[in-house]
Amino acid sequence: MRDGVRQALLGGVILMGMQMGIPIPSAQAAGKYAIILQAGKESHEGMARAVHAFLYAKELKEHGHEVVVIFDGAGTEWAEELSNPESQSKLKPMYEQLKQAGITETVCDFCAGAFAVKERLAQRQVPMTAEYAGHPSIAKWVDAGYELIVL
Repeated sequence: MRDGVRQALLGGVILMGMQMGIPIPSAQAAGKYAIILQAGKESHEGMARAVHAFLYAKELKEHGHEVVVIFDGAGTEWAEELSNPESQSKLKPMYEQLKQAGITETVCDFCAGAFAVKERLAQRQVPMTAEYAGHPSIAKWVDAGYELIVL
């Protein structure tokens, strides 16, 4: 009986909100997320941040959300490692799953140079972005409705 009362109250609140012109978000509404990986591959923490960036991207994509992974700062080292066909990284299978799922990725042009991976990325034809002072534009993603997750 308690569940029935809760549902009735919730329904009344939603109906009242709609009548007042308050937008009610749908539980099924897909969101947009830009996951910015700034952690490098030199430390255990960097590995953990990369794992979680990919894990979050995979889960969000599986739930119908739009996802982009931005390799920025020391994170460009991960882009270089994982784009290497001969990479033995434990993250390589997870990265390949993201690519197969159609998750967009972008790599910071400036940071790829700063972390000495730009030449190898260019040889592998990995696109790099330099929209704002040599870096990917964060405003571009926010203006397009993306929420930022920085790791």
